[in-house]
Amino acid sequence: MAQRIVLVVLFDDVQSLDVTGPVEVFTGAGLCTADPRGGYLVRTASLDGGPVRTSSGLTLVPDFALADAPEPHTLLVPGGLGTRGQDPELTGWLRENAPRAERLVSVCTGAIRLAEAGLLEGRRATTHWAYCDRLARDHPGIEVDPDPIYVRDGHVATSAGVTAGIDLALALVEEDLGREVALTVARHLVVFLRRPGNQAQFSVQLAAQTARREPLREVQQWITEHPADDLSVDALAARARLSPRHFARAFQADTGLTPGKYVERVRVEHARRLLEDTSDGVEEISRACGYGTPEAMRRAFVKLLGAAPAEYRRRFHPVPPVPPESRPAPAAPADAPIRHTHPHR
Repeated sequence: MAQRIVLVVLFDDVQSLDVTGPVEVFTGAGLCTADPRGGYLVRTASLDGGPVRTSSGLTLVPDFALADAPEPHTLLVPGGLGTRGQDPELTGWLRENAPRAERLVSVCTGAIRLAEAGLLEGRRATTHWAYCDRLARDHPGIEVDPDPIYVRDGHVATSAGVTAGIDLALALVEEDLGREVALTVARHLVVFLRRPGNQAQFSVQLAAQTARREPLREVQQWITEHPADDLSVDALAARARLSPRHFARAFQADTGLTPGKYVERVRVEHARRLLEDTSDGVEEISRACGYGTPEAMRRAFVKLLGAAPAEYRRRFHPVPPVPPESRPAPAAPADAPIRHTHPHR
């Protein structure tokens, strides 16, 4: 299998983590494969081949000028402050050359550069949540989804801010080289298992506005701290000392969400964290999060995350490796010769 060339486009005021996060994933994956020649060859290029200064002040020295760069399997366009203004020369290069790549990837506001080059037209895409409205306004032919951490549409993949580029890179490694390689890289980078792409970009507490009125802020805090309690509109209204109708209207006006949707998202987020961080069973977690039954929790997960609790845990719960001395030896047939095998194979 030939190495896949990953070409990362560099420009002034690029976000350094948008570059180094995916680069570490793809480079690490190559080191994890039995035959490194079947992994990735990561290369970087700027328009003129000269160094670029990142938005944090670091200087990156590219391998090539874009005109001299090898034709990539995966072309990756990072984001950063440098995407705020127009860059006709880079946009022109992308418009002419990007279609030749087998896979086109953007991190954060790199999606804006792809959009300017016409490469996202008619596709579903995402970017950093703070720039989704701009992307949708400036490019109405793109179906902009502000919620997921990354979106795949054919051979084009776009991701949200900064660390979402790592999640997307891990997903691509799993697709190319298998789950075990992706998990090995994730553990090495101490990001455990990759997040599924439809996981929300930020928590419900950040997504919703903080209520302006003190009783409603107290109710928001109560919901977060007591997900297993009675969180019906009547119960929450009584806590805010408001009528249920007045409470429901005021809560939505202040937070942007109905009380029911806010409670649903808080409970899913709490359950998600328990699935990630504990070994508690699904039934126990469903009780701790205020669901009447595991089936009710499953329906909520499928609705908001697109995956059942068991699938979510399989993807994102870190499983500690079993020490070699603790692994049971497979039983051999009575007439079979004893074979000595390497304990780590």
